[in-house]
Amino acid sequence: MLPIPYGRQEITAEDIEAVTRTLRSEYLTQGPAIATLEQQFASYLGSRFAVACSNGTAALHLACLALGLQPGQRVITSPLTFAASANCALYCGAQVDFVDIDPSTGLIDLTALESQLKRHPKGTFAGVIPVDYAGYPVDLARLHELSREYGFWVLEDACHAPGGGYAGGFRCGDGRFSQASIFSFHPVKHIAAGEGGMITTNCPKLYEDLKALRTHGITKDPQQLHSASPGGWYYEMQSLGFNYRLTDIQAALASSQLIRAEVNLQRRREIARRYDEALAPPGLELIVPEPGVDHAYHLYVVRLSQRKELYDFLQARQIYVQVHYIPIHLHPYYRDLGWKCGDFPQAERFYEQCLSLPMYPTLSQAQQKYVIDSITEFLERS
Repeated sequence: MLPIPYGRQEITAEDIEAVTRTLRSEYLTQGPAIATLEQQFASYLGSRFAVACSNGTAALHLACLALGLQPGQRVITSPLTFAASANCALYCGAQVDFVDIDPSTGLIDLTALESQLKRHPKGTFAGVIPVDYAGYPVDLARLHELSREYGFWVLEDACHAPGGGYAGGFRCGDGRFSQASIFSFHPVKHIAAGEGGMITTNCPKLYEDLKALRTHGITKDPQQLHSASPGGWYYEMQSLGFNYRLTDIQAALASSQLIRAEVNLQRRREIARRYDEALAPPGLELIVPEPGVDHAYHLYVVRLSQRKELYDFLQARQIYVQVHYIPIHLHPYYRDLGWKCGDFPQAERFYEQCLSLPMYPTLSQAQQKYVIDSITEFLERS
């Protein structure tokens, strides 16, 4: 039964067979498996288009480039996220601003965001990158209204939230209330391809730009060529792009994983319900979704003042919980940009108390009971 990590991929016989078929095919990269995955993923989320790339960070960078982010422009994101959510703007020469979180969800506080927008002339901020922390979807409908009023684009970082959304409202990545959304296929995510990323959008121009930018800005499309093609070998580099391609091997694995994505999502929600029932306060502070919120539960996050003590207690029992995340503005690189401790007190306090418990579809009831019993023992001792 031991050890029990906070997250774990599942590779089935069907996954292995899908990869094996690709290895036996004519294409290991730039082949048909890419388009197949993109079509399947767009269909799953309800978006018009999907563009596969090498990882979630590449997806963020490509999306910023395609959205036209320029040096000197300003972008807002949450301080409580992985560094890539902010770094992508810096890659484009832009400036990153942060807005503190709502401690009840871990999400960017949209009321605080609105206040920040009001303090600046309209058009000050080129974009906002909301993060669906732990799988809890940001209220994109409300953010969309703010974007229309203040003139910025929305790039949803939905790496934690495929399958999440608002009941009767939207599905993360469906493009209803954002220009683009990005996803990750890292091993601990819902869909594990080793590495990989995806960008979804409903905008045809953004879709075409993303496809070119992931492949050095090169195209062979006759309708896009500046000169008449002299032969089948001819291609043109029309913009400065990158090699951010996904391989067919990874795409085949992701496609196979996508087949059971909805079943695994329901399994995550079952695990969350058991945690909710067993770990209800007092002792721990839980993140309880509001009615109508479809949480995707990439992470199951609890908060307590004795976080370090519980972390050590569980580690000693081979329960390898994790902390998500060190606020971005507290990292040395961002401190050198001028940020400091105290700038975002809600995110800092959340970080000091948060702990991610084991959450993955193959977590057995016996394993979860061991986790719950261990936490209960710690709380009783404390």
